[in-house]
Amino acid sequence: MGKLKERFQAFVNNRWLVFVAAMWIQSCAGIGYLFGSISPVIKTSLNYNQKQLSKLGVAKDLGDSVGFLAGTLSEILPLWGALLVGALQNLIGYGWVWLVVTGRAPVLPLWAMCILIFVGNNGETYFNTAALVSCVQNFPKSRGPVVGILKGFAGLSGAILTQIYTVINFPDQASLIFMVAVGPAMVVVALMFIIRPVGGHRQVRPSDGLSFTFIYSVCLLLAAYLMGVMLLEDLVSVSHTLVIIFTVILFFLLIIPIAIPIILNISEEPRDPAEVLLPKTEQQEAGKSEQGVHEHEVIFSEVEDEKPQEVDLLPAPERQKRIAQLQAKLFQAAAEGAVRVKRRRGPHRGEDFTLTQALIKADFWLIFFSLLLGSGSGLTVIDNLGQMSQSLGYDNTHIFVSMISIWNFLGRIGGGYFSEIVVRDYAYPRPIAIAVAQLVMAVGHVFFAMGWPGAMYIGTLLIGLGYGAHWAIVPAAASELFGLKKFGALYNFLTLANPAGSLVFSGVIASSIYDREAEKQAHLHDIQPQISGLSFTGLFGQDEPLKCEGCRRFHLSVVSI
Repeated sequence: MGKLKERFQAFVNNRWLVFVAAMWIQSCAGIGYLFGSISPVIKTSLNYNQKQLSKLGVAKDLGDSVGFLAGTLSEILPLWGALLVGALQNLIGYGWVWLVVTGRAPVLPLWAMCILIFVGNNGETYFNTAALVSCVQNFPKSRGPVVGILKGFAGLSGAILTQIYTVINFPDQASLIFMVAVGPAMVVVALMFIIRPVGGHRQVRPSDGLSFTFIYSVCLLLAAYLMGVMLLEDLVSVSHTLVIIFTVILFFLLIIPIAIPIILNISEEPRDPAEVLLPKTEQQEAGKSEQGVHEHEVIFSEVEDEKPQEVDLLPAPERQKRIAQLQAKLFQAAAEGAVRVKRRRGPHRGEDFTLTQALIKADFWLIFFSLLLGSGSGLTVIDNLGQMSQSLGYDNTHIFVSMISIWNFLGRIGGGYFSEIVVRDYAYPRPIAIAVAQLVMAVGHVFFAMGWPGAMYIGTLLIGLGYGAHWAIVPAAASELFGLKKFGALYNFLTLANPAGSLVFSGVIASSIYDREAEKQAHLHDIQPQISGLSFTGLFGQDEPLKCEGCRRFHLSVVSI
């Protein structure tokens, strides 16, 4: 009985179990992706016009991006407490919207509905923060793949929840709002005590590479399967029995990663989670190094100052050997009084920064503006993909929206994997991977701007991959440069680059160019236009919005991006 209890305790404290539970939470965390599906029933039930509905969309975007409170609470409360707050926000916000839409609660003014949408969608920031903070701490040597996989599942959550809604066969469309309110909250409450740091840096095993390969295989299979199901259900009439079969297969693909912690727990003797799961010699070295971090913290910062620049370019084993030799020399010199160790004014790169300390560093702002430019230009294309495809003569715009969602997912998965190779195998800094992702997006923008035959398909592929890669690479790079202790606050500040970039590119630059070109085209057809400031995203105050036809209309907008 005692052995069984010990084995169960080892299973509960396995870092792979935490990772799998975080994947499940992320699978229902992207509730903002479903706003396009629930907005029609809100518009119809409350008699909103398109301009009023656009304000709800702005509230949704703000709720998805403003995560200061989530980052702060993740440092004060245990992670299960932050998850519980997020679940309550999600339940109250969207639950109240459902009551209003179905007539079970009195109709509220527009500003109150905006607050409810903001509160409901803001719960997503708690899910993201808790999942990323716990898993990055548990997998400090595999930050790129971990962040990429988790962000990828968040991107697929809209398709997953839509498939579940389809199989339940609710009697009305308003029931989707009810599912958005209750479903994620139930999943989070069921798993919230599993999501926590479990000393994962001491649970490194030789089979970790094989485990990540298995997770990647499941992710690729899941993306291909969802794309196939979406295309099939969109193009042909599918019976409800077949929909049930599709959903059962979907659940199987989501559940199968639990095999990793189960197999690891069965295949090895259970050990105290506090013990280091490494050979004995490495255990001793790890224990000594942990003590050394506290005893000689100032000396380690001297190593950063004294080491030659070419050391960073060496392969990882050689680089660690050279740094260890330099540390030993500094320890000896400091003990003999030959070296006077400088007192630091603040943390150095790789150490734990607070948000205030990070905000005065040029590296932090370079990452922020890089994300602003990359995610802002990508989000402009994603939000206006329907209009861009219409202007180029495509009738079925829905296919491009579905395709870019899948490419976005694959970009997040592949971006994390690629950045890890850049860091681990080639010893280059992770921001190099950000530059590659932005180069891929730049090529995609060129295809959109030129309007060549088939450009929509290639441009959608490149923009989706590049945009998704940003959200796998940037959080991992920030955690490496500014530490893990305040990672929640740092990550949630960086997410503000997303709405800021969308405002600059879509709301200011591209919309102004689009409106001007639309007005010129309207005058050519002797139509008296009435221009609304929200016309680029199709959110007009008038019943007959301006439309651009022909690749030139978006050529200027994309070139400006």
